[in-house]
Amino acid sequence: MKFIAIHKDNYNQVAEIYKEGIATNRATFETIVPGWKIWNNKFLSFGRIAIEKNNKILAWASLSSTSKREVYNGVAEVSVYVKGSERGKGLGEMILKELIKISEHNNIWTLQASIFRENKPSIHIHEKCGFRIIGYKEKIAKLHGVWQDNMMLERRSKVVGV
Repeated sequence: MKFIAIHKDNYNQVAEIYKEGIATNRATFETIVPGWKIWNNKFLSFGRIAIEKNNKILAWASLSSTSKREVYNGVAEVSVYVKGSERGKGLGEMILKELIKISEHNNIWTLQASIFRENKPSIHIHEKCGFRIIGYKEKIAKLHGVWQDNMMLERRSKVVGV
């Protein structure tokens, strides 16, 4: 297994994993997988990584901006997705730890995650990687007509912005 960058040529595999996450109804409010152009514009230019084995992507993670305001340039939101057949094998934790290193290398001092309350495995992975629950957004949005809560997690770097 190795970490690779996500780019246009391997996005189809990333999109398939994203589609699996959408189908769980506990990973995202998105209901359709965006094309490359939309996905590419959504995430920061760094921290777009995947775990690959035998030319197959097993998990992916990326960073997105939380605000356009300059004072928040050191704050990013994480996205982590693991292929259904690979869940429970430690890949989520592995890729999140690598994403943390990349974020700190790029002067990100705070990482945030918004996770569906029911997505206990994702909350657990984030907590293992130093995130803490700071609260929740009650009924923040509807998914298929049902109001959902999002748990808010945060990780403050111990090396950037100290």
